[in-house]
Amino acid sequence: MKNQNTQKNNFYDEYLNDKNKPRRLFLSAYNYFFKQSPSKKKLLAKVRDSVIKTMGVTFRVYDNNKLIDREWPLDLIPRILKEKEWIEVKRGLEQRIKAINLFIHDVYHKQKFLNQNPILKSLILESPNYLKECSGVVPKNKIWANISGTDLIKDHRGKFYVLEDNLRVPSGVAYMLENRNVMKKVVTDLFNKYKVSPIDDYTSQLYTCLSNASYINGNKNIIILSPGIFNSAYFEHAYLAQQMGIDLVEATDLFLSKDNFVYMKTINGKKKVDVIYRRVNDNYLDPKVWIKDSSLGVSGIIKSWKEKKVAIVNAPGSGVADDKAVYAFVPKMIEYYLGEKPKLKQVKTYLCAFEKDMKYVLENIHKLVLKPVNESGGYGILIGPQATKKELKEYKLKIISNPRNFVAQPLIKLSTTPTLINTSIQPRHIDLRPFILSGNKTFVTNGGLTRVALKKGSTIVNSSQGGGSKDTWVVS
Repeated sequence: MKNQNTQKNNFYDEYLNDKNKPRRLFLSAYNYFFKQSPSKKKLLAKVRDSVIKTMGVTFRVYDNNKLIDREWPLDLIPRILKEKEWIEVKRGLEQRIKAINLFIHDVYHKQKFLNQNPILKSLILESPNYLKECSGVVPKNKIWANISGTDLIKDHRGKFYVLEDNLRVPSGVAYMLENRNVMKKVVTDLFNKYKVSPIDDYTSQLYTCLSNASYINGNKNIIILSPGIFNSAYFEHAYLAQQMGIDLVEATDLFLSKDNFVYMKTINGKKKVDVIYRRVNDNYLDPKVWIKDSSLGVSGIIKSWKEKKVAIVNAPGSGVADDKAVYAFVPKMIEYYLGEKPKLKQVKTYLCAFEKDMKYVLENIHKLVLKPVNESGGYGILIGPQATKKELKEYKLKIISNPRNFVAQPLIKLSTTPTLINTSIQPRHIDLRPFILSGNKTFVTNGGLTRVALKKGSTIVNSSQGGGSKDTWVVS
């Protein structure tokens, strides 16, 4: 069975060269799947589904206002990256997150960078992600975004680009780890043919990163604060707590003492909390400060954090840089704070807040990808070349009524890899989310979560929008 040659459409096929032949590094994986009979492919898929079910790997989506648990969609054909290429990407990610953390700290202190970029300053100060209550706070090591997930894509030449930064509560790492466990069980022979860089040290690195964020020395009590079982990422919250051997709690499990220390309730009485890995959005963290009727947060917790009586990871306010408009300024941040040229390229971004950019976007909307600046999960995105005239007209009105809320980018021709669709092998578009931990040192995962658009022709890879995933093999 031949794979459709996506080169004809100017997409970069990560497995096949422009002569429709497998690249040398990919030959073993290519042959392994392309030489399987339809019945063997069905059997592999059945074994995979059984393993995923046994392991309980699920994700949650709302369908007609009902919360549904779905088994995690994993494609068995791995995404393969060369180790040499990945080393360069890692350096670029380390540089990027270092500059972003310096930027966040500057925003809540002297605002030197903002004063040199007045348009950005007005965008930041008007942003719902800018939390004035965080002004003057100094987190440990001045690190605000300890845990980040940066979305990368490859263009039509096979070059990596940064698509966006996720700095508030980035998710997906548990699925990256479980994908590897499933692959080892289902395609063991193929896995053993490659020298695949390990990823199973992530949870120990995460524990170290959380420990580094604490204001105290010695033993620390670290917990994960979850919104609860109805959250779409609850599987990940429970998985990471179990892997790190720490407590998974909800807001009702926590309380503050008279001197503003945070405690958790246990069957043996109260226990002081030193570090909170929060998986709750900023505005819900403290009903005394933000959303008054929030049942997901703890009253007074921000005061405790500001008094350095508890560390919160990621720090409240870190989302100020998790904005698709701010993204456009990251190359300037790298030059300003580090005195270096960016090691990773990023996608040209038009800010509708700029009159010149808005004019260009409105005139070329049919060619562009439109995004609301504060949405995530693929929501609110319009792919101009695939949109109807009615959809384009409606989106134009949205932009005109609130230019600050929208950015636009050229449609990047995302790379593809062969993907198992039933018993057929077809090219599908992919992206990649590596995870970066910032503590006393910076750690970048070997590869990350490759997300795949399972619908033919689609570039929307989010699981909430019908996407799937692949295991990512960094190989020498």
